[in-house]
Amino acid sequence: MTSLTVSTAISSGRVRLVSNRQEALLTARIRVLLVAAGFAVLALVALLRIVILGIGGGSNNPASLAEALLPPRGEISDRNGIALARNYPARALWFNPEALGEDGTPLIKSPAAVAAELKAIFPDLDQKRVERMLASGKPGYLRRRVVPDDANKVQDIGEIGLELPFEMDRHYPQGTMAAHILGFVAADGKGRVGMEQVLDKRLSDPSLRGTPVELSIDMRVQGALEDELRRGMLATNAMGAAGIVLDVDSGEVMALASLPEFNPNKIDREGEQYMFNRVTNQVYELGSTFKPLTVAAAIDAGVVRDFGKRYDASPVTVGRFTIKDGHDLGASLNIPEMLIHSSNTVTARVSDELGSERMRQTMIDLGMNERPHIELPARGFPLWPGKKWARLTTMTVGFGHGIAVTPLHLASAYAAMVNGGIWRPATLHKLEPSQVPKGRRVFKAATSSRMNQLMRMITLYGTGRNADAPGYRVGGKTGSAEKPGVGGYRKSSLVSTFAAAFPMDRPRFVVIIMLDEPKGTTASSFQRTAAWNAAPIVGRLVPRIGPILGIRPDMHRDVDISDLRRLIPGGDE
Repeated sequence: MTSLTVSTAISSGRVRLVSNRQEALLTARIRVLLVAAGFAVLALVALLRIVILGIGGGSNNPASLAEALLPPRGEISDRNGIALARNYPARALWFNPEALGEDGTPLIKSPAAVAAELKAIFPDLDQKRVERMLASGKPGYLRRRVVPDDANKVQDIGEIGLELPFEMDRHYPQGTMAAHILGFVAADGKGRVGMEQVLDKRLSDPSLRGTPVELSIDMRVQGALEDELRRGMLATNAMGAAGIVLDVDSGEVMALASLPEFNPNKIDREGEQYMFNRVTNQVYELGSTFKPLTVAAAIDAGVVRDFGKRYDASPVTVGRFTIKDGHDLGASLNIPEMLIHSSNTVTARVSDELGSERMRQTMIDLGMNERPHIELPARGFPLWPGKKWARLTTMTVGFGHGIAVTPLHLASAYAAMVNGGIWRPATLHKLEPSQVPKGRRVFKAATSSRMNQLMRMITLYGTGRNADAPGYRVGGKTGSAEKPGVGGYRKSSLVSTFAAAFPMDRPRFVVIIMLDEPKGTTASSFQRTAAWNAAPIVGRLVPRIGPILGIRPDMHRDVDISDLRRLIPGGDE
């Protein structure tokens, strides 16, 4: 009996222990649920607050939940998703004269002493301007984009009136690279100069700004172009330079550079004077780079049929003007020789046979009579000869004088000449195959194929030798034109250009390199010409960008020029 009682008591104790454990576990679960519910309520209240502020908070508040959660301006990237422009939180240096109260003095130290201490932190600071701002007692920005280390130094000054508020700032991670493409965002939040201006509404649209805008450029190609262009500009002491790499089939700009450049992260007086875009806004007489276009028009029109035909290479006199070559090229030249040796006189005679109407229409078809086609706001209008072309005008336009266009005009024209004859507008937007414009036919496909042969011959045997890159089958044409001035052309001021395409057995890209007033690499005047300064830039650039663009060197391939090689001395060797 006693044993049964003890057993019952033990069982009862175990039941109570299990029951207590279950109650404790249930209580813990309830508490966890209550805490989670509390956090959920707080989160809901916060979201509702954002919505309320967006709907009724006034013009300075977000208009929607999406707008509140997104940065105030969308991101710009290159074709591979590399960030080119984005917003990020940064500190600014703000002067608040009422930080110590309405009756307090704005500063403990003198404005001159504070300005001097700030100058020590920021060496590029305009000390006199800052001193005047501090002395005026008016609030305002003293500096934007203050890095954390400098912010700590400002706080060490001990002036409460020097505030460091956080704000959303536009940042360009690549620095000066592609500055003329991107532009910048001004203090009012509006885009200026480049694609920041073009895309202003798109980047500010709450429904779109969460998706980055992909441009056509490849920053690897852009970096190589700027590097080689800068190297060439400094080597020749040129006042400026321009370059572009263009996809001949789509019109997409793979890289575009104008030097000197500016820094979109720091807009100052020096930067403002470099914002002018030499590729799209400045027009030049681009000289002999027009000669292949003239020959293409003459082939299309049936004026040039026999490439072995000899043309008189003596000076051409029209009225009181005489057209002549820079040096004696012999009594006569055929078409391949004319391009290889860059003869003005033979080009003038071919242009004369072509006639003003056909020459003028070809230039119109290539877009030479209007602003260049691209999204950038700064686009220069050509110096166009007008409706009626005199005989002399037709001749000079044939070798790139009497007409002034931008380097972008030339790039689009060369793309049409080598891609099978179709002109398409250039674009800075990344295009899918279905988005590529149909374009318009300017040259016959057979003419384009023949020009690819002739362009290749120039780099193998002519003035373009320094542009040839082994394995990349480069073709191109030099152009060295005197700049016009008061009373005529200035012999000491040249624009040196090399217009190239590669690979010539199946052209994919056009490359234009231009140097503005190169001084030469030696005392020789020949060193100022494109064969010596612009062409070598192409020769160095193509091997750098070819593999990036999917073109690898191949020493066993080339465009077939066997039927033309026999027409030039030494061509069969």
